[in-house]
Amino acid sequence: MIAPPNTRRLTLTRPLDLRLTLAPTRYGKGDPSCLLRSDECFRATRTPMGPATVHLVVRDGGLEAEAWGPGADWALDQLPLLVGEHDDLEGFGPRTGVVAELVRRHPGLRIGASHRVMEALVPAVCAHQVSGFEGKRAHRQVMQAYGEPAPGPSGIELTVPPDPRVLASTSHHDLHPLGLERARADVIRRAAARSVTVEAVVDQSPDEAEHRLRSIAGVGAWTAAVVRQVALGDADAVPMGDERSKHLVAWAFLGEPRGTDAQMLELLEPYRGHRGRVLRLLRAERPAPHRAGDEHRSA
Repeated sequence: MIAPPNTRRLTLTRPLDLRLTLAPTRYGKGDPSCLLRSDECFRATRTPMGPATVHLVVRDGGLEAEAWGPGADWALDQLPLLVGEHDDLEGFGPRTGVVAELVRRHPGLRIGASHRVMEALVPAVCAHQVSGFEGKRAHRQVMQAYGEPAPGPSGIELTVPPDPRVLASTSHHDLHPLGLERARADVIRRAAARSVTVEAVVDQSPDEAEHRLRSIAGVGAWTAAVVRQVALGDADAVPMGDERSKHLVAWAFLGEPRGTDAQMLELLEPYRGHRGRVLRLLRAERPAPHRAGDEHRSA
């Protein structure tokens, strides 16, 4: 018999688009840890207290939440951070142009913080130097091989992300059949072996967190930026080396189908402090034509 869930209701201070806000925490439609719809989400996570499954629904100006598992209370306590209730919009108020129009179209897009660093880092490493499809497939296979069934109601079959101790104990030979060559496998294993230190970056400034993350061999600017945005809620994080991002910026601001990292930084400079937010808004619209290879990422 399944124990009844812990519950919580959060009164929202401004609009919340649950799908757009939580999209970075889901790694493709096949992510076994997350079911995400326009106003509802089931999400499995590994908290400091243990596994948890959270069910979120936006209803009547609030966010209603249920949670199961040993980590239920911790997960519910983190809800304001996860859904961006503390997302600081100071200094961000475009009145005209493409960004202002995107804000008008997507008023509920927020920058949330999961505060689960390894859960952001592992899929980011899976995406190193490969297409988006290959990265998501590798992440899904790692989850299926080393995750565990999530607590929660029957009929909702989710997987809790792997315990870092389990990942640290693997060899690159174990991970190779899951779609990870030695380079990516070793980065995951190194990070997992230092998971206590890695998770502690949530209490550091963005610059300190980036320094700590990049001290792990194989973690570069792109991976650190992804983790900063997803786990820390850093609205200014820009993923350098992301093919799709620089082309989105070039298309939105200049009408050009291809761009460069340097050009992207120049065009986003007026929005410093919120450059990652602008990228999230652009991704919500997907204005640029997709081309093969556009999802290729560096480390």
